[in-house]
Amino acid sequence: MRLVLPNPGLDLRIPKHEDLERMEKEEAGDRPKWDNKAQYILTCVGFCIGLGNVWRFPYLCQSHGGGAFLIPYLILLVLEGMPLLLLEFAIGQRLRKGSVGVWRAINPYLTGAGIASMLVSFLVALYYNALIAWILWYLFNSFQSPLPWTQCPVNANGTGYVSECQQSSTVDYYFYRVTLDSTTSIADSGGIHWPIVLCLLTAWTIVALCCIRGISTSGKAVYVTAILPYIVLGIFLIRGLTLKGALSGLQFLFTPDVNELMKPATWLDAGAQVFYAFGLAWGGLISFSSYNPVHNNCMQDAVILSVVTGLTSVYAATVTYTVIGFRATEKYDNCISDNIMTLLNAFDLPEDSITTSNYEEAFNHLNSSHPDIFTGLDFKTCNMHKLLSEGVEGTGLAFIVFTEAITKMPGSPVWAVLFFIMLFSLGLSTMFGNIEGVVVPLKDLSVFPKKWPHEAQTGVTCFVAFIITLLFAQRSGIYWVTLFDNFAGSVPLLTIGLFEMIAVVYIYGIDRFNEDLKFMIGHKPSIFWQVAWRFISPLIVLIILVFYLVTQAQEELTYLIWDPNSVEFPSLASVSYPSWIYVIIFLLAGIPSLAVPLYALCRLVFVCCRKEKKTDKQKRSQMS
Repeated sequence: MRLVLPNPGLDLRIPKHEDLERMEKEEAGDRPKWDNKAQYILTCVGFCIGLGNVWRFPYLCQSHGGGAFLIPYLILLVLEGMPLLLLEFAIGQRLRKGSVGVWRAINPYLTGAGIASMLVSFLVALYYNALIAWILWYLFNSFQSPLPWTQCPVNANGTGYVSECQQSSTVDYYFYRVTLDSTTSIADSGGIHWPIVLCLLTAWTIVALCCIRGISTSGKAVYVTAILPYIVLGIFLIRGLTLKGALSGLQFLFTPDVNELMKPATWLDAGAQVFYAFGLAWGGLISFSSYNPVHNNCMQDAVILSVVTGLTSVYAATVTYTVIGFRATEKYDNCISDNIMTLLNAFDLPEDSITTSNYEEAFNHLNSSHPDIFTGLDFKTCNMHKLLSEGVEGTGLAFIVFTEAITKMPGSPVWAVLFFIMLFSLGLSTMFGNIEGVVVPLKDLSVFPKKWPHEAQTGVTCFVAFIITLLFAQRSGIYWVTLFDNFAGSVPLLTIGLFEMIAVVYIYGIDRFNEDLKFMIGHKPSIFWQVAWRFISPLIVLIILVFYLVTQAQEELTYLIWDPNSVEFPSLASVSYPSWIYVIIFLLAGIPSLAVPLYALCRLVFVCCRKEKKTDKQKRSQMS
């Protein structure tokens, strides 16, 4: 006996199998469809493979012992990511609707799941396009030699360089002061930074034009935006392997620290990263699959996309670690050179008497023969492993680590242009899914007038989004981007994913779902899928969600600021959020997470009130 909750009227809300093929023919002129299978796969790949694969995944590898992180990541990719991916593909293809339409058809009380997905897609799209605006700024400024972040600007009176730049570095100064002109607090807006406004306007205009007719236009663009990053990554891999220290970076990446596997945080971060890497629970994948033919092999699609996503993460990390290895080697060599200079000056030795090859020997000899002089010298600690394991997350990896490494490459403007075109393509292809995950649900909810064409709906959505993203064009914009990144796409996604699996298995019915898959692909799913949907995947998501909430509740919420007057400068200073920020966090994470129960509760109250009114009306009519 299987547990399936009562769901009256389900057969009336969903089409029968024999009606699907007829509906597909009838919808041929009205509903969009993919030109071919390659276009669909590339769109899904472009949506899933985003900026996070280039800058978040390598950071997690750095934080969890290099290769040690790959093991839980690949395991959870199979046990957590792939089952939920097939679930979204299959339910979208079966019911032929967007995220709101799918869950409303299964049960009207589940409409909140579609609304939650729409809210998350919209919130993520807001800050994602702010990142694309920053990328465009760097891209526009890469067409010059030397690159503008290679040297400090001259101060106002022309007697030297700007002290803020000299105290930090040229790449840090260019990012925080020139590009963003950051304030020292999220509470201090600092006013609008107009160059970023122009870049935001450009970014939203490009997104609107690419999505103006839904998949009929974005489906053409993915041939460039989904394929180009792989080509550029290949070029960077070839170049990266020729850099000094590249092999040290790769050795660090692929040598697992087994002790990390014993830490729960490693598995939790791996599980969360799988969730983000697939773009699960955003609603975009459900919409994309709904445009497929009824008998499309969605199981094969889920396996293909899982393999591509996993390999791409490793591929991007490999490229990134050649650059990280190069950067760490440069810092290590500079550290050794500084120590050699200290020894030469302290002991008045000939210039070439100590080199990098005999440094260790000379260091130990002078330490044992002149301990009195040696103890008073100021030596730097040169640790290659520490330099490799210094975690640089997100924007820091793209706009600081990579830009610094690029300046040391011959023909640096060419490499800068290639790098930022790649990031732009990655961001844009993900935005296609985000916009799809917003416009289609809004249409299903009848927010737009029915007479409005798709072009008008997309245009209005992008215009409203542009107005809201002016928040990120303030001089405190980077702190708002960080806030959105930390909370808009974390708890809500895990919550929605858990609701989706419960809805399909226990409300729609796993037996009905199996029959649907048998009708669509010709056979029932194997025992692996059955066990994963019923037990393994929901349990994994629930554990990650609970541990995440417990961890967040125990930690004080802080953020990093760029403050030239801080004692930690040039390092970023960690400060606590103001008290009012908790209201914003609730709006970002709380409302989407609670959308399912809140909508169900509101609907229950509405239905009860309507029944009561109907009963009262019947009583009055009987009395009269």
